[in-house]
Amino acid sequence: MAAPKKGRRPAGGQSRPGRALALILIAMVALTGGMFWSGHTTPRLGIDLAGGTSITLKAKAEPGQESAVNETNMNTAVGIIERRVNGLGVSEAEVQTQGRENIIVNIPRGTNEKQAREQVGTTAQLYFRPVLAVTNGGAAPAPSASSSGSPSATPKPSASTSGSSVGEKPASPTATASTQGRALTDALKAPSPTPTGSASASSSATPKATGTPSATPKPDAATAALEQKFSALNCLDPKQRSAAGQGVKPTEPTVACGEDAPGVWSKYLLGPAEVEGRDVDDAKGALDQQRGMWIVTMDFTDAGSKKFQAITSKLSAQADPQNRFAIVLDGEVVSAPSVRQTLSASAEISGNFNQQSAQDLGNILSYGALPLTFETQSVDTVTAALGGDQLEAGLIAGAIGLGLVIIYLVAYYRGLSLIAILSLGVSALLTYVIMALLGPAIGFALNLPAVCGAIVAIGITADSFIVYFERIRDELREGRSLRPAVERAWPRARRTIMVSDFVSFLAAAVLFIVTVGKVQGFAFTLGLTTLLDVVVVFLFTKPVMTLLARTKFFGEGHAWSGLDPKRLGAKPPLRRTRRASASAAGPVDPKEA
Repeated sequence: MAAPKKGRRPAGGQSRPGRALALILIAMVALTGGMFWSGHTTPRLGIDLAGGTSITLKAKAEPGQESAVNETNMNTAVGIIERRVNGLGVSEAEVQTQGRENIIVNIPRGTNEKQAREQVGTTAQLYFRPVLAVTNGGAAPAPSASSSGSPSATPKPSASTSGSSVGEKPASPTATASTQGRALTDALKAPSPTPTGSASASSSATPKATGTPSATPKPDAATAALEQKFSALNCLDPKQRSAAGQGVKPTEPTVACGEDAPGVWSKYLLGPAEVEGRDVDDAKGALDQQRGMWIVTMDFTDAGSKKFQAITSKLSAQADPQNRFAIVLDGEVVSAPSVRQTLSASAEISGNFNQQSAQDLGNILSYGALPLTFETQSVDTVTAALGGDQLEAGLIAGAIGLGLVIIYLVAYYRGLSLIAILSLGVSALLTYVIMALLGPAIGFALNLPAVCGAIVAIGITADSFIVYFERIRDELREGRSLRPAVERAWPRARRTIMVSDFVSFLAAAVLFIVTVGKVQGFAFTLGLTTLLDVVVVFLFTKPVMTLLARTKFFGEGHAWSGLDPKRLGAKPPLRRTRRASASAAGPVDPKEA
């Protein structure tokens, strides 16, 4: 009795198509709801559709150091340029390598093109400056003799600096506008670099930086101007952060901003630069196995060792915050560790690091020593009008392609075209919603090649339906009724669809890996739509076909169903012969009749 039960379920049968339909319906509702909940109801457009500026930079190594143009250094440069673009207050910018020696910077419209070129095309400026004062990032009242406020300073959480011991998080210093002004005045008037009783003087003054120690109106005027600039600086404003240290020479004191945590900023009053980025020989983030913590190690050149030894000998004797030095990249403080002892050829920065933050700081410090410069190869400006025209042309092409596919399906498959059109609609909806969500999630931007990939995907998706429909028709031609034909056709159609989609996805993956820039948009879209094709065919097309096969219109082979046995060439004598042969062989499943 067991053998006949097995024969009652055709190969590849699906007894409960409602489960698959419920699953894909839930997925569609969840994704669509997430799209509206996030507020991103349209896909993010790339620079070629939204308009903007595209800058191509070419890396050049110093003579004799051609090997400096390598993947590690190029990736570090990308990170530095991203910081600069963010400093311009630009969102949704793209910075990526192209080939071995090029970097592409795509900046959306609304950005000052001249300023962007100046920012992304220049070599990074890295300096070590002593900290004179630090306070919260908001603007403070103008300094006065009666000023008594004491805003709590928030130190950089990244680290303390030490020779080999564990770093300790610096205590939170207190500073006022008047004390900040006195610290700067003392630094400018310090008679010598030898440590004295003045913390401020010993923390920042050198013969090179301070100049003539005599009190003249010029230093007083400069001091007052810098003090006022420090008080008025608002680090919460991206434009003020970007402009804080612009035009300041390394030998002059300055103000700068530093991010302690996402959205939390401190502002710094800094002395003249004591060590430059080119004095760093090597830096990297590493895991200290003995202490179980991430640290950043630094090695200096011979000249850099002497400079670093001189500044750390002065800073280590001071109280916080004058015992700290700020690592300043392009005018922004990336770390401000404290010094606990005199250091020379090497040092480590330890503190609240994880692997990513330690490696990022190591890359930044290493970049100051990179023998790389960048020259601008090209600057292309795409207007919003041109981008709109390209998008409109792409959408028209897609609509024409979709229309031709629908006309073909209706003319050739008649009633079956309804299943194909519904499946195309589900695939289009899922593609749109996922693209809209991927914009804020991973920065995916829909550019013109990506639109082309979506258009090509229409043919790939339609091809899957055609494969399944033709397998069903083959079963009908052999004399089977529709319901068993639908189930028997599925295993063979499924294999063909999977092989075809695997080849398409493999091509898209290889194209995405080996190419850069806009071509990756085409590959990504093609791969995404190929995966969705598998999902739609398995969870929508097949279950819907199973349900419609139970209806009278399709089950009895109506002339407009696309499954009429007479039109397909299925001859009744052939079906009678098969029944007679089957009767002679033994019992037959009623569904095969």
